[in-house]
Formats: sequence, C-alpha cells, structure tokens
Amino acid sequence: MVYVSQILDRKVNMNTCVIVPTYNESGTIGELINEIRSQNFAAIIIDDGSQDNTAEIAQNSGAMVLRNQKNLGKGASLIKGFGYALTNNFDAVITMDGDGQHLPQDLPYFTRLAKYSNSGILIGNRMLKTKNMPLVRFFTNKFMSWLISRLTGQKIPDTQCGFRLIKKEVLEKLNLTTSKYETESEILIKSSRLGFKIESVPIRSIYSGEKSNIKPFIDTLRFIRLIIHECKL
Repeated sequence: MVYVSQILDRKVNMNTCVIVPTYNESGTIGELINEIRSQNFAAIIIDDGSQDNTAEIAQNSGAMVLRNQKNLGKGASLIKGFGYALTNNFDAVITMDGDGQHLPQDLPYFTRLAKYSNSGILIGNRMLKTKNMPLVRFFTNKFMSWLISRLTGQKIPDTQCGFRLIKKEVLEKLNLTTSKYETESEILIKSSRLGFKIESVPIRSIYSGEKSNIKPFIDTLRFIRLIIHECKL
C-alpha cells in the first residue's frame, strides 16, 4: 500500500547540484568540495581561466569541472553551469562562492525550504548579522537591495548574495545577456518579471580579508547599463 505521505515525499524530492564559479581558488576549493559532497550534493565547478591549479584540485576532489580557457566573468561561468544542470535534468541548482565566504553547512537550509516553497528562487540573506561585514560592502548591499527590490516589486534584503537556490523552471525561462557580476542582479530582475517569487533564507558568512575580484568602477558601470536597459523594457 502506498500512503499519501510517501507520494508527497516523492513529489518534493529535488535532485539538486551545487554550482561554484571559481577563479584562482586553489587554497579553498578542495575543502569546499569535500564539504559539498559529504552532504550528497553533486559539485559542479566552473573554472574561469584560473592561473593556478584550482581545476586540478577540484577534479581530484571529485567535482565535475567545466573550464573556460580564458577569464570570461562570473556571469558567463554561471550560465555555463546552468546549461550543464539543465542538460543533466537537475531539479534545482545552488550557487555559491568558492572563496570560503559561504558555508556549505547552510546548504540544507535551502533544500529543506525549497521542497515545500512555491518560490522560484531562494536567496541568502546576510544582513541579519552584519557585525563583521566590511562597511563598504554593507552600504553597497543596502543601496543595491533597495534599488533591485523596487525594480522587482519584491522585498529582497540582500540582492548581492551569490548563495542562492534556483529551480529548474526558472532556468528554463531565463534569457541572460550579461556575463560579469551584474548577471546575479539580472537573474533577480528577469525572474521577477517572469512571475517567479523570490524568497530569502538567513545564512552566515565568513569575512577573512579575502581579495575581491570585483572591479568597482567598471562593474558599477556594467550594473548601471543593466539597470538602464531593464528600465526601458
């Protein structure tokens, strides 16, 4: 006899992979992959033209490694990972950074909520505990989150967080045109316009003085260009 609870469990069981865009992360990537795999997630590493042995360490640690021959940008790496996930019939992807800022122990928060939530995207929220967050990042996040929340018509406390779960039905409909850091904002804006709900998940973050690959002036210009383009649509 098959019980209703068993049917529901089958329905909400999600095959989820973890996508990690990387660039010169040889010091942290091996331990991160071990943690991801220990929780029974497939680890998909996108090596964005690293000049160190990030790709080799990732492969030896048991991850699926997709390589860009040159540095194309975080957005381009995410898009490559999304394509792999769709081709291999994953129900959802979780994206996270490879520099150790995001804790793999928080992965279950996303998958547990996603099983029963009708939201298309679950995004991490670091703004509940900001004691160790650099001031520049804090104020940037506050402003960007206010702006993108206005554009999406949904309150998103931490739009700049790259730790997020995106369901297959969202990925199938997204048509992304950017390739750098602004891609993460483009995902939120376009998903909202497609009618998908965006929900926040409280997470922890580790700030240990890691060097950011963001180029403030150039990446700000790219973001402004994205906003202008989206406001015209």
